[in-house]
Amino acid sequence: MELALLILIIVIALGFDYTNGFHDAANAIATSVSTRALTPRTALILAAVMNLLGAFIGTKVAKTVQDIIVPPSDSRGLAVVSAALIGAITWNLVTWYFGLPSSSSHALIGGLIGAALASASMVKWDAVVAKIVIPMVLSPLVGFTLAFLLMLGILWAFRRSNPAKTNRGFRRAQTASAAAMALGHGLQDAQKTMGVIVLLLVITGHQSADDGVPLWVKVAAAGAISAGTYAGGWRIIRTLGRRVIQLDPTRGFAAETTAAAVLYTTAYVFAAPISTTHTITSSIMGVGATKRLSAVRWGVAGNIVTAWVLTIPMAAAIAALSFGALAMFV
Repeated sequence: MELALLILIIVIALGFDYTNGFHDAANAIATSVSTRALTPRTALILAAVMNLLGAFIGTKVAKTVQDIIVPPSDSRGLAVVSAALIGAITWNLVTWYFGLPSSSSHALIGGLIGAALASASMVKWDAVVAKIVIPMVLSPLVGFTLAFLLMLGILWAFRRSNPAKTNRGFRRAQTASAAAMALGHGLQDAQKTMGVIVLLLVITGHQSADDGVPLWVKVAAAGAISAGTYAGGWRIIRTLGRRVIQLDPTRGFAAETTAAAVLYTTAYVFAAPISTTHTITSSIMGVGATKRLSAVRWGVAGNIVTAWVLTIPMAAAIAALSFGALAMFV
């Protein structure tokens, strides 16, 4: 019975991974699609392939997610993780419906915290603050600032170039920057589901906490997020690619390059599960601000920020209520 329940929850975790893929497809391709550097279908294929590859190039973020909470090692522990996933998936679907690029990563973190608190499980608050809260605040600021500076550098370097020729060059370069962004998305976001599945295996005694991520978990998580990415998320793609600012190829390249650099650095250096959504959105705002501050549609940006602020508490609340319902059966 426990094995069947474990398999069911792993399937739910992979379902979250799938929603993460189509919810966050915009992170990798919105800029390239909006500048017409890539056709929508080509961009989705590129993003799906690079997501798949990115899932195999690191496990530090998975370890961080795995260690955020310490649920009971029994059926209640399985209920905790199930409730966390329900909270994350529900919030993903709500924000997708309204076209808001919220963070799937923070939805998952919020779900884990909410379910843990509802079940009186231990939350490692020092890890939450150091690995989640501080990077959550800093990564958008860093993304905005670096994108702004990189764009200023590009404008200065190409100040005497022919604008049409420069645009054509950066439109071609966007293939590389979009691929780099999609690889970073796979590196960051697929690992979060890996961490949840490993947590399930530890709870049920199928492995110890220090055994690492099994190959089959990597393959399953990589496949799920890649399939979700290919399915697309056109509501959010329109928001990021067109509603925040009208991008040109040069600014699209600068935003994607900056966001990819932040994703790689936080994954490898700090093992921090940051939000790819926050990072690319703030980078888009940064390159837009070099044109003029009014070029950024701050009203749309404000709606996005509101979704960011609400993500962790709302996912936590849904997860807590879900645990309350599931607890009646365990």
